[in-house]
Amino acid sequence: MKLAFRRPSRFRDRALVLVAGAALAVTVPAAAYANSVGVTVRTPGATAGPASTFAEITTDAACQSGLISSGGISQAIGTGTSSNGNKIDGTVPSPDGSTEYLGSTGVVGTDVTHWLGIGGSGGAVNASFSSAPYAMCFSSSLINHTQVVMNKLAGPTSSGTVGLVTATCPANTRLIGGGARITPASVGSLKPIASFPTFNNSGHGFGQKAAANGETNPDSWSAVGWNGGGGNSNNATYAYAICSGNNINVSGVTVTVRHTSVSGPTAATIGQTATVGCGGGDGKLVSGGAAVSGGSLTTTNFTGPGSVGDHLNGSFPSSSGGSPVSDGTTTAAYWTADVHTGAGSSPNTYTDAWALCADDGI
Repeated sequence: MKLAFRRPSRFRDRALVLVAGAALAVTVPAAAYANSVGVTVRTPGATAGPASTFAEITTDAACQSGLISSGGISQAIGTGTSSNGNKIDGTVPSPDGSTEYLGSTGVVGTDVTHWLGIGGSGGAVNASFSSAPYAMCFSSSLINHTQVVMNKLAGPTSSGTVGLVTATCPANTRLIGGGARITPASVGSLKPIASFPTFNNSGHGFGQKAAANGETNPDSWSAVGWNGGGGNSNNATYAYAICSGNNINVSGVTVTVRHTSVSGPTAATIGQTATVGCGGGDGKLVSGGAAVSGGSLTTTNFTGPGSVGDHLNGSFPSSSGGSPVSDGTTTAAYWTADVHTGAGSSPNTYTDAWALCADDGI
Protein backbone atom coordinates (compact mmCIF):
# COMPACT_ATOMS: atom_id res chain seq x y z
CA MET A 1 0.00 0.00 0.00
CA LYS A 2 1.30 3.44 -0.95
CA LEU A 3 1.68 5.77 1.95
CA ALA A 4 0.62 9.45 1.55
CA PHE A 5 3.34 12.01 2.18
CA ARG A 6 2.64 14.21 5.22
CA ARG A 7 4.33 17.60 5.22
CA PRO A 8 6.29 18.33 8.40
CA SER A 9 4.45 20.63 10.77
CA ARG A 10 6.94 23.47 10.44
CA PHE A 11 6.13 23.74 6.69
CA ARG A 12 2.40 23.58 7.34
CA ASP A 13 2.66 26.42 9.89
CA ARG A 14 4.71 28.52 7.50
CA ALA A 15 2.13 28.00 4.72
CA LEU A 16 -0.69 29.01 7.03
CA VAL A 17 1.16 32.19 7.95
CA LEU A 18 1.70 33.04 4.28
CA VAL A 19 -1.97 32.44 3.44
CA ALA A 20 -3.13 34.53 6.37
CA GLY A 21 -0.72 37.30 5.41
CA ALA A 22 -2.01 37.30 1.84
CA ALA A 23 -5.61 37.57 3.06
CA LEU A 24 -4.64 40.44 5.35
CA ALA A 25 -2.98 42.29 2.48
CA VAL A 26 -6.20 42.06 0.48
CA THR A 27 -8.57 43.21 3.21
CA VAL A 28 -6.61 46.14 4.73
CA PRO A 29 -8.06 49.37 3.19
CA ALA A 30 -5.85 51.80 1.33
CA ALA A 31 -4.51 54.70 3.36
CA ALA A 32 -7.02 57.58 3.38
CA TYR A 33 -5.98 61.13 2.51
CA ALA A 34 -6.86 64.18 4.56
CA ASN A 35 -8.02 67.39 2.89
CA SER A 36 -5.33 69.90 3.83
CA VAL A 37 -7.54 72.98 3.34
CA GLY A 38 -7.96 75.00 6.51
CA VAL A 39 -9.81 78.26 7.10
CA THR A 40 -9.72 80.61 10.09
CA VAL A 41 -12.29 83.39 10.24
CA ARG A 42 -11.02 86.77 11.39
CA THR A 43 -13.18 89.73 12.36
CA PRO A 44 -12.40 92.83 14.45
CA GLY A 45 -16.06 93.29 15.32
CA ALA A 46 -18.39 96.09 14.34
CA THR A 47 -17.55 99.68 13.44
CA ALA A 48 -20.30 102.27 13.90
CA GLY A 49 -21.64 104.32 11.01
CA PRO A 50 -22.26 105.84 8.61
CA ALA A 51 -23.52 108.71 10.72
CA SER A 52 -24.58 110.87 7.78
CA THR A 53 -26.63 110.24 4.65
CA PHE A 54 -25.09 109.33 1.28
CA ALA A 55 -21.81 108.30 2.88
CA GLU A 56 -19.88 105.09 3.64
CA ILE A 57 -17.44 103.57 6.13
CA THR A 58 -14.67 101.08 5.38
CA THR A 59 -13.81 98.29 7.82
CA ASP A 60 -10.91 95.84 7.60
CA ALA A 61 -10.48 92.20 8.64
CA ALA A 62 -6.87 90.96 8.39
CA CYS A 63 -5.39 87.47 8.26
CA GLN A 64 -2.72 86.86 10.88
CA SER A 65 -1.71 83.80 8.85
CA GLY A 66 -2.91 82.31 5.60
CA LEU A 67 -4.28 84.06 2.52
CA ILE A 68 -7.69 85.49 1.70
CA SER A 69 -10.06 83.05 0.00
CA SER A 70 -12.95 85.50 0.44
CA GLY A 71 -14.72 87.50 3.11
CA GLY A 72 -18.00 88.93 4.23
CA ILE A 73 -19.85 91.67 6.03
CA SER A 74 -22.69 91.85 8.57
CA GLN A 75 -24.58 95.04 9.36
CA ALA A 76 -26.70 96.31 12.25
CA ILE A 77 -29.53 98.50 11.04
CA GLY A 78 -31.73 99.38 14.02
CA THR A 79 -35.52 99.56 13.76
CA GLY A 80 -38.18 101.69 12.15
CA THR A 81 -38.16 103.22 8.70
CA SER A 82 -34.66 104.64 9.15
CA SER A 83 -33.37 101.01 9.16
CA ASN A 84 -33.90 101.06 5.41
CA GLY A 85 -30.93 103.40 5.06
CA ASN A 86 -28.05 101.06 5.93
CA LYS A 87 -26.74 99.02 2.99
CA ILE A 88 -23.67 97.16 1.82
CA ASP A 89 -21.53 99.13 -0.63
CA GLY A 90 -18.79 96.51 -0.90
CA THR A 91 -17.28 93.26 0.33
CA VAL A 92 -13.88 93.14 -1.35
CA PRO A 93 -10.19 92.12 -1.12
CA SER A 94 -7.49 94.65 -0.26
CA PRO A 95 -3.67 94.49 -0.29
CA ASP A 96 -3.23 96.52 2.91
CA GLY A 97 -6.55 97.06 4.68
CA SER A 98 -7.40 100.37 3.04
CA THR A 99 -6.45 100.33 -0.65
CA GLU A 100 -9.07 99.09 -3.12
CA TYR A 101 -8.69 97.52 -6.55
CA LEU A 102 -10.69 100.01 -8.64
CA GLY A 103 -8.35 100.76 -11.56
CA SER A 104 -7.38 98.57 -14.50
CA THR A 105 -9.10 95.20 -14.89
CA GLY A 106 -7.46 91.77 -14.93
CA VAL A 107 -5.16 90.23 -12.33
CA VAL A 108 -4.81 93.06 -9.80
CA GLY A 109 -3.24 91.42 -6.75
CA THR A 110 -1.53 88.32 -5.42
CA ASP A 111 -1.41 86.65 -1.99
CA VAL A 112 -3.85 89.16 -0.49
CA THR A 113 -4.37 89.07 3.30
CA HIS A 114 -7.04 91.75 3.95
CA TRP A 115 -10.80 91.92 3.36
CA LEU A 116 -12.87 95.11 3.43
CA GLY A 117 -16.50 95.40 4.50
CA ILE A 118 -17.87 98.70 3.23
CA GLY A 119 -21.13 100.01 4.66
CA GLY A 120 -23.10 102.77 2.97
CA SER A 121 -26.12 104.92 3.73
CA GLY A 122 -29.06 106.15 1.72
CA GLY A 123 -31.42 108.95 2.63
CA ALA A 124 -31.79 107.95 6.31
CA VAL A 125 -29.45 107.02 9.17
CA ASN A 126 -29.74 106.04 12.82
CA ALA A 127 -27.34 105.49 15.70
CA SER A 128 -27.55 101.69 15.38
CA PHE A 129 -25.83 101.53 11.99
CA SER A 130 -22.61 99.49 11.93
CA SER A 131 -20.66 97.04 9.78
CA ALA A 132 -18.47 94.08 10.78
CA PRO A 133 -16.06 92.59 8.19
CA TYR A 134 -15.03 88.91 8.01
CA ALA A 135 -11.85 87.53 6.45
CA MET A 136 -11.69 83.88 5.39
CA CYS A 137 -8.01 83.09 6.00
CA PHE A 138 -7.14 80.12 3.81
CA SER A 139 -4.32 77.59 3.96
CA SER A 140 -3.54 74.52 1.85
CA SER A 141 -0.53 72.28 1.31
CA LEU A 142 -1.18 72.61 -2.42
CA ILE A 143 -2.65 76.08 -3.02
CA ASN A 144 0.02 78.24 -1.42
CA HIS A 145 -0.51 81.29 -3.64
CA THR A 146 -3.63 83.16 -4.72
CA GLN A 147 -4.53 85.93 -7.14
CA VAL A 148 -7.32 88.50 -7.44
CA VAL A 149 -9.05 89.11 -10.77
CA MET A 150 -11.18 92.25 -11.08
CA ASN A 151 -13.67 93.26 -13.76
CA LYS A 152 -15.88 96.35 -13.81
CA LEU A 153 -18.90 97.81 -15.55
CA ALA A 154 -20.07 101.38 -16.03
CA GLY A 155 -23.54 101.55 -14.46
CA PRO A 156 -26.28 100.93 -13.72
CA THR A 157 -27.23 104.53 -14.41
CA SER A 158 -31.05 104.60 -14.51
CA SER A 159 -33.60 103.73 -11.85
CA GLY A 160 -34.72 100.13 -11.45
CA THR A 161 -31.98 98.64 -13.62
CA VAL A 162 -29.26 96.10 -12.93
CA GLY A 163 -25.63 96.09 -13.96
CA LEU A 164 -24.03 92.62 -13.95
CA VAL A 165 -20.30 92.10 -14.35
CA THR A 166 -18.26 88.91 -14.18
CA ALA A 167 -14.61 88.27 -13.24
CA THR A 168 -13.11 85.00 -14.55
CA CYS A 169 -10.11 83.11 -13.18
CA PRO A 170 -7.11 82.44 -15.46
CA ALA A 171 -6.95 79.06 -17.18
CA ASN A 172 -5.71 76.14 -15.08
CA THR A 173 -6.59 77.80 -11.79
CA ARG A 174 -9.45 77.29 -9.31
CA LEU A 175 -12.00 79.84 -8.12
CA ILE A 176 -12.14 79.86 -4.31
CA GLY A 177 -14.13 83.03 -3.63
CA GLY A 178 -15.23 86.47 -4.73
CA GLY A 179 -16.68 89.85 -3.90
CA ALA A 180 -18.63 92.87 -5.13
CA ARG A 181 -18.46 96.67 -4.97
CA ILE A 182 -20.31 99.75 -6.25
CA THR A 183 -19.21 103.38 -6.46
CA PRO A 184 -19.81 106.21 -5.71
CA ALA A 185 -21.17 106.28 -2.16
CA SER A 186 -22.81 109.64 -2.84
CA VAL A 187 -25.50 107.86 -4.88
CA GLY A 188 -27.45 106.52 -1.92
CA SER A 189 -29.80 104.39 -4.00
CA LEU A 190 -26.92 102.46 -5.66
CA LYS A 191 -25.93 99.13 -4.10
CA PRO A 192 -24.66 95.64 -4.97
CA ILE A 193 -27.61 93.25 -4.64
CA ALA A 194 -25.84 90.04 -5.68
CA SER A 195 -22.42 88.42 -5.41
CA PHE A 196 -22.20 84.78 -6.51
CA PRO A 197 -20.12 81.99 -8.12
CA THR A 198 -20.78 81.18 -11.77
CA PHE A 199 -19.24 79.85 -14.98
CA ASN A 200 -17.93 81.68 -18.02
CA ASN A 201 -19.85 79.46 -20.46
CA SER A 202 -23.01 79.55 -22.54
CA GLY A 203 -24.90 77.28 -20.15
CA HIS A 204 -24.62 79.95 -17.47
CA GLY A 205 -25.12 82.92 -19.79
CA PHE A 206 -21.43 83.78 -19.36
CA GLY A 207 -22.05 84.80 -15.76
CA GLN A 208 -25.72 85.83 -16.00
CA LYS A 209 -26.88 82.59 -14.33
CA ALA A 210 -25.47 81.57 -10.95
CA ALA A 211 -23.85 78.23 -10.16
CA ALA A 212 -26.43 75.71 -8.97
CA ASN A 213 -26.43 73.46 -5.93
CA GLY A 214 -24.02 70.55 -6.40
CA GLU A 215 -22.12 71.97 -9.37
CA THR A 216 -18.35 71.78 -9.09
CA ASN A 217 -15.40 73.96 -10.02
CA PRO A 218 -17.02 77.25 -11.09
CA ASP A 219 -14.47 79.52 -12.77
CA SER A 220 -16.01 82.98 -12.32
CA TRP A 221 -17.65 85.39 -9.90
CA SER A 222 -20.48 87.80 -10.77
CA ALA A 223 -21.53 91.01 -9.04
CA VAL A 224 -24.78 92.87 -9.65
CA GLY A 225 -25.30 96.57 -9.09
CA TRP A 226 -28.87 97.90 -8.55
CA ASN A 227 -29.88 101.53 -8.93
CA GLY A 228 -32.98 102.44 -6.98
CA GLY A 229 -33.05 106.15 -7.73
CA GLY A 230 -31.95 108.68 -10.29
CA GLY A 231 -29.22 108.20 -12.84
CA ASN A 232 -25.56 109.00 -12.45
CA SER A 233 -23.05 108.79 -15.29
CA ASN A 234 -20.24 107.85 -12.88
CA ASN A 235 -21.91 104.76 -11.39
CA ALA A 236 -19.76 101.62 -11.52
CA THR A 237 -20.06 97.96 -10.45
CA TYR A 238 -17.04 95.76 -9.70
CA ALA A 239 -16.67 91.97 -9.49
CA TYR A 240 -13.73 90.20 -7.84
CA ALA A 241 -12.69 86.56 -8.28
CA ILE A 242 -10.22 85.02 -5.82
CA CYS A 243 -8.33 82.28 -7.66
CA SER A 244 -5.49 79.84 -6.99
CA GLY A 245 -2.07 81.00 -8.09
CA ASN A 246 -0.52 80.16 -11.44
CA ASN A 247 1.63 77.05 -11.99
CA ILE A 248 -0.21 75.01 -9.33
CA ASN A 249 -1.57 71.63 -10.44
CA VAL A 250 -5.22 71.92 -9.40
CA SER A 251 -6.45 68.87 -11.32
CA GLY A 252 -7.17 67.08 -8.03
CA VAL A 253 -8.91 70.06 -6.40
CA THR A 254 -12.71 70.03 -6.15
CA VAL A 255 -14.71 73.13 -5.24
CA THR A 256 -18.37 72.26 -4.63
CA VAL A 257 -21.22 74.77 -4.78
CA ARG A 258 -24.04 74.69 -2.23
CA HIS A 259 -27.03 76.95 -2.87
CA THR A 260 -30.40 77.72 -1.34
CA SER A 261 -33.23 80.11 -2.20
CA VAL A 262 -36.12 81.29 -0.01
CA SER A 263 -39.10 83.51 -0.78
CA GLY A 264 -39.14 87.10 0.45
CA PRO A 265 -38.88 89.69 1.78
CA THR A 266 -42.03 91.07 0.18
CA ALA A 267 -43.42 93.64 2.64
CA ALA A 268 -41.91 97.08 3.23
CA THR A 269 -39.16 97.61 5.83
CA ILE A 270 -38.54 93.96 6.70
CA GLY A 271 -35.67 91.52 6.32
CA GLN A 272 -35.11 87.95 5.19
CA THR A 273 -32.21 85.55 5.58
CA ALA A 274 -31.07 82.39 3.81
CA THR A 275 -28.42 79.99 5.12
CA VAL A 276 -26.64 77.15 3.31
CA GLY A 277 -23.78 74.88 4.37
CA CYS A 278 -21.15 72.44 3.17
CA GLY A 279 -22.03 68.74 3.25
CA GLY A 280 -19.95 66.08 4.96
CA GLY A 281 -18.04 65.14 1.82
CA ASP A 282 -17.76 68.62 0.31
CA GLY A 283 -14.61 69.83 2.00
CA LYS A 284 -14.04 73.07 3.89
CA LEU A 285 -16.11 76.25 3.63
CA VAL A 286 -13.88 78.80 1.87
CA SER A 287 -16.36 81.46 0.73
CA GLY A 288 -19.97 82.34 0.04
CA GLY A 289 -22.34 84.64 -1.77
CA ALA A 290 -25.69 86.39 -1.42
CA ALA A 291 -28.44 87.90 -3.56
CA VAL A 292 -31.83 89.58 -3.47
CA SER A 293 -33.57 89.20 -6.83
CA GLY A 294 -36.57 88.17 -8.88
CA GLY A 295 -35.65 84.51 -8.34
CA SER A 296 -34.61 81.47 -10.43
CA LEU A 297 -31.02 82.66 -10.47
CA THR A 298 -29.52 79.30 -11.47
CA THR A 299 -31.84 78.73 -14.42
CA THR A 300 -32.53 82.17 -15.90
CA ASN A 301 -30.53 85.33 -16.45
CA PHE A 302 -30.47 87.63 -13.42
CA THR A 303 -33.53 89.81 -12.84
CA GLY A 304 -33.96 92.54 -10.26
CA PRO A 305 -36.15 92.20 -7.14
CA GLY A 306 -39.67 93.57 -6.73
CA SER A 307 -38.67 96.96 -5.32
CA VAL A 308 -35.97 99.51 -6.12
CA GLY A 309 -35.30 99.85 -2.38
CA ASP A 310 -34.19 96.23 -1.83
CA HIS A 311 -30.61 95.80 -0.65
CA LEU A 312 -28.13 93.52 1.13
CA ASN A 313 -27.29 93.89 4.82
CA GLY A 314 -25.13 90.78 5.16
CA SER A 315 -23.14 88.05 3.45
CA PHE A 316 -21.04 86.20 6.03
CA PRO A 317 -19.82 82.89 7.51
CA SER A 318 -22.33 81.70 10.05
CA SER A 319 -23.74 79.02 12.30
CA SER A 320 -26.42 76.71 10.97
CA GLY A 321 -28.92 79.10 12.54
CA GLY A 322 -27.61 82.10 10.60
CA SER A 323 -25.62 83.88 13.34
CA PRO A 324 -22.22 85.31 12.36
CA VAL A 325 -19.30 83.24 13.67
CA SER A 326 -16.80 84.69 16.13
CA ASP A 327 -13.20 85.76 15.58
CA GLY A 328 -10.82 82.81 15.35
CA THR A 329 -13.43 80.23 14.30
CA THR A 330 -11.88 77.31 12.39
CA THR A 331 -14.99 75.17 11.94
CA ALA A 332 -17.34 77.48 10.03
CA ALA A 333 -19.45 75.40 7.62
CA TYR A 334 -22.38 77.71 6.74
CA TRP A 335 -22.92 80.97 4.86
CA THR A 336 -25.81 83.40 5.41
CA ALA A 337 -27.35 86.06 3.18
CA ASP A 338 -29.21 88.89 4.97
CA VAL A 339 -31.42 91.14 2.81
CA HIS A 340 -33.85 93.96 3.47
CA THR A 341 -36.57 95.88 1.64
CA GLY A 342 -36.95 99.63 1.50
CA ALA A 343 -40.02 101.74 2.11
CA GLY A 344 -42.14 99.96 -0.50
CA SER A 345 -43.50 96.43 -0.83
CA SER A 346 -41.48 93.98 -2.94
CA PRO A 347 -43.58 91.31 -4.66
CA ASN A 348 -41.97 88.20 -6.18
CA THR A 349 -38.68 88.75 -4.39
CA TYR A 350 -36.25 86.01 -3.29
CA THR A 351 -33.20 85.69 -1.05
CA ASP A 352 -30.35 83.40 -2.14
CA ALA A 353 -27.18 82.16 -0.43
CA TRP A 354 -24.20 80.21 -1.73
CA ALA A 355 -21.40 78.32 -0.01
CA LEU A 356 -18.18 77.25 -1.74
CA CYS A 357 -16.59 74.15 -0.22
CA ALA A 358 -13.03 73.11 -1.15
CA ASP A 359 -11.13 69.81 -1.05
CA ASP A 360 -7.57 70.04 -2.35
CA GLY A 361 -7.15 66.28 -2.65
CA ILE A 362 -4.05 66.24 -0.44
